[in-house]
Amino acid sequence: MKTMVEEIGKTVEGDLIINVGPQHPATHGVLHLVITLNGETIKNVEPHLGYIHRSIEKMCESLSYRQFIYSTSRMDYLSAHINNHACSMVVEKALQIEVPARAQVIRVLMDELTRIASHELWWGAMAMDLGAFTPFFHAFRERETINDIMEETCGARLTMNYNVPGGVMADLHPNFVTRVKNFLKLYKLKIHEYDELVTGNIIFQNRMKGVGFLSAEDAISYGVTGPAARGSGVSCDVRKHFPYEIYEQLQFDEILETAGDSFARYMVRLREMNESIKIIEQLIDMIPEGDFQAKTKAVLKLPKGEFFQSVETARGELGVYIVSEGGTTPYRIKFRSPGFSNLSALNHMATGEKLGDLIASMGTLDLVIPDIDR
Repeated sequence: MKTMVEEIGKTVEGDLIINVGPQHPATHGVLHLVITLNGETIKNVEPHLGYIHRSIEKMCESLSYRQFIYSTSRMDYLSAHINNHACSMVVEKALQIEVPARAQVIRVLMDELTRIASHELWWGAMAMDLGAFTPFFHAFRERETINDIMEETCGARLTMNYNVPGGVMADLHPNFVTRVKNFLKLYKLKIHEYDELVTGNIIFQNRMKGVGFLSAEDAISYGVTGPAARGSGVSCDVRKHFPYEIYEQLQFDEILETAGDSFARYMVRLREMNESIKIIEQLIDMIPEGDFQAKTKAVLKLPKGEFFQSVETARGELGVYIVSEGGTTPYRIKFRSPGFSNLSALNHMATGEKLGDLIASMGTLDLVIPDIDR
């Protein structure tokens, strides 16, 4: 009988195979990594998936075109609003629904608040993964302000369920503009602490710089998107390349770093929060009057055909593909989630590095495991 060492194929006598996860703080969920080591040097990283697989795509195929939208809140739950946005837009594209201007602005405002909240959580967790506990509390200070706005506006803090085909489920809360402006003031007042606590910390820099290198060519080859790809200099922001809603009318930069290491991916996310702040500032005093939702039928039937829409979530490109046979439920739904493709590059990034460096490489991919398993 072959031993496990022989089965792996890449191991030799003296190599060690260890398991990281599926229950491990640094995996940020139920991810299982089988790691082959020679001493402390990584020879191979093999992800084992499926511990939280819930067959979301198949479930969506039994739900109506209004209902399936909210299943995607449970994939990348830190980009729940943006996931729902993609699903709403693909239905609108199929039915040629014109979304009111007010609803478009509300959607983009909520998208960017979601992006900041997600990056805030990542920043605190990334620092904690490498041993710095205090930044986690600083990150949650700003993130809680956003969550309070979300809760007051649509009744939920994480899985908002706010988008509907044709617009948003309810109009903005009367306090929305005031509370968003208060958040902007707080963010600008506190953002310098991020650099003082983490970015400029020499220990943090030594743990991140030159670690987890991913070239632009390899990022493209593995299908990496989002901040993980932009840290390698790959221009891939869906908001810029395939603008949706009102993004084409807004002034903001696509953040690119060229070093391709963990520190570059860190800097992309940190700077992206500032760009989201710029977008919010452009819109917060220019929310148009009018309807927050277009008039649509109670039961939606998509015409026969194939429809696709992609958006830029906090982790990268989410694509929603629907095959319709003309009924009230989709024949087939496929989600192109950013986490699954980004994870595929982990072995390439980690091979040849030390075991302790794996945490930095994996952390800067910003994995949300239900987004991978679906």
